[in-house]
Amino acid sequence: MTNKLSRRGFLKTAAAAGAVLAVGVRPDGAIAATADAVPFSPFVRLSTDGAVQIIVKHAEMGQGPATGLTTLIADELGVALEQVDYEFAPSNPQLYNNLHMGPMQGTGGSNAMANSFVQYRTAGAAAREMLIAAAAQEWGVSAGDLTIDSGTVSGAGKSAPIGEFVVKAAALEAPSNPRLKDPSEFKLIGNASLRRIDGAPKTNGTAKYAMDLHLDNQIVATVMRSPRLGGKLAGLDASAASGIRGFIDARELPGLNAVAIYADHTWAAFQARDAMQVTWDDSEAEKRSSDQIRADMIAALDDPATYDVHGVEAETRTKIDGAAKIVEETFYFPLLAHAPMEPLNCTVEPAADGGIILHDAGQPPTLLHNALMQVTGLPWEKIRIQSMLSGGSFGRRGSATMDYQVEAAMAFMVSDRSRPVKLVWAREDDITGGFYRPAFAHRVRVGLDEAGNILGWDHRIAGQSIIKGTFLESFALRDGIDITSTEGVDNAGYVIPGQYVGLTDTPKATTTLWWRSVGHTHTGYVMESMLDVVAQAAGRDPLELRLSLLQGEGVDQRRLRGVLELAAEKAGWGPSAEGSSQGIAVVKSFASYVTQVVEVSGTADEGIQIERVTCAVDCGIAVNPDIVTAQMEGGIGYGIGHAMRDEITLTEGIVDQSNFPDYEPLRINDIAAIDVHILPSAEAPSGVGEPGVPPAAPALANAIAVSGPRVTELPMVNSGVTFA
Repeated sequence: MTNKLSRRGFLKTAAAAGAVLAVGVRPDGAIAATADAVPFSPFVRLSTDGAVQIIVKHAEMGQGPATGLTTLIADELGVALEQVDYEFAPSNPQLYNNLHMGPMQGTGGSNAMANSFVQYRTAGAAAREMLIAAAAQEWGVSAGDLTIDSGTVSGAGKSAPIGEFVVKAAALEAPSNPRLKDPSEFKLIGNASLRRIDGAPKTNGTAKYAMDLHLDNQIVATVMRSPRLGGKLAGLDASAASGIRGFIDARELPGLNAVAIYADHTWAAFQARDAMQVTWDDSEAEKRSSDQIRADMIAALDDPATYDVHGVEAETRTKIDGAAKIVEETFYFPLLAHAPMEPLNCTVEPAADGGIILHDAGQPPTLLHNALMQVTGLPWEKIRIQSMLSGGSFGRRGSATMDYQVEAAMAFMVSDRSRPVKLVWAREDDITGGFYRPAFAHRVRVGLDEAGNILGWDHRIAGQSIIKGTFLESFALRDGIDITSTEGVDNAGYVIPGQYVGLTDTPKATTTLWWRSVGHTHTGYVMESMLDVVAQAAGRDPLELRLSLLQGEGVDQRRLRGVLELAAEKAGWGPSAEGSSQGIAVVKSFASYVTQVVEVSGTADEGIQIERVTCAVDCGIAVNPDIVTAQMEGGIGYGIGHAMRDEITLTEGIVDQSNFPDYEPLRINDIAAIDVHILPSAEAPSGVGEPGVPPAAPALANAIAVSGPRVTELPMVNSGVTFA
């Protein structure tokens, strides 16, 4: 970008220039504008030198809101992306709340664009109309004769940069209902040639992530935690660390059953931690191993479900028992770690007013603010949260307990509070840290008639709830049912006759947390794998079977058919050449519809090679097609990579894996090619950060099953599948 102003630089320039036009919304939702050059204002600020700064209210974890939200305002305002800079919004849920999360500011659920599409466009449109009105007054012409393009107001034989009208515009009242541009007027929204505005700095190393922050006189802290869920600190002997150069101190973190180790730098902190002797009281800790956890879940499927989620069990059982053919499969999914490339970290800095500043790349500022108030005893106004770029999250930086941020705040509070404290997790801390995609088991029993049509579908689920025991119970529990455990089964979009869905919660062996695509990561696999099992038993083409279950003109049926047909066409769905096979899967998640066709060669015994993944996505209006494509590619790699090789296992309650050698990420040669096709749509934008994940693994499993084993337990390498 041509403009690279920091917040402080923008305000300094704006103050010198004499005015700033800031446009956004009030807490009551009304459009508002201000002329104050203050560090807090909503959505967009313009200064008399032509600088345009967008305030991004969603965390940037690689999924693209910094570019997407900037695009919305820039297009409505009439400026090029190169003319715009951005900064992250301060923590203020009254002004920057996520409209899909209630009175809370936060990022998650792939809803950044859906939440902000109209809101940010409206702010940009209001700024445009105010600048045009100011120019019309200045020139004595009709506002209807003026337009803004590339940052220049023109019309009626006149033209001038928008900066010349900031002072006059700032004195005007904001329009209550500015005109939003018709899609035919878009120049940036939907433009496939536009690239990410943060791509260059992230590539050349100038982008600053939370891990890159190094404050003057800071201390580095790392933390020792119980390796078992429920373990309690019983004793600490730090004497062996005293001789390590750079080591400062070790202190218990009250209420956390953890020890903070302080040092002048990260390496000294890690060395000191390794040298210490810590004992844990495991009398009340989790001591089950993975085999027992799996056995408990499978056994739970044999008993009546605790919750009837959908349908009537007795009616479904009767239909299946009387069927001409019955197929049944049991599926198991292990714990999975998020493993973002940037391990967890944040910095707590003492502020001059006696408060603190948290420098963090977390997802929910409101939850962070509340957690920090409890730990520090400080009022809201004494806590500032400075959002930074995140090197990945996949859900990990938004835990309900704000675990690592609370650790950092507590480590600061038990220090002398004179120096910034930077908390750093090692990769091993992250992999063994205890917050995982929960383990789940499914059993599906389907009855077919003589013609291969479904008569009844009995679907039992047993697993570890993400939501229960957290503050989110009121939001995501329905009649005791954790909706994240079953999403994608009873509401998959298929019209399945005689479907019953039952759920049983099982005890947690670790702390559970949403993982990229949440429940769809396992429900999508089961639904799409089972449909292929049904197709094989019925002698039907898997694509034809799916389309037959998507009849009618309901929104879900129509849009699911659209991506199925597009992906099948682009992949050349049909009989495969000898030595290769195709698998297909389609999943609706986060209001988006994604089909993937995976083509493989080789055999499970000698090695499977993934030759191509063809993806079709309907995410409504694709604000930034390049980002949509990238998110589908990333989601495909994330979903397939974990299904191929990854699992978190426990031995007597302790995690076995610790780093990438035994929790192996996707390799660059694992997938030969990915083709992404975006279905044109006039629907409102929906999610793209997560929806690429759910169809990937079942499409691969379905391709393998054409001539190889039906994989019902992940990872695939544990089920007799090798990869070339």
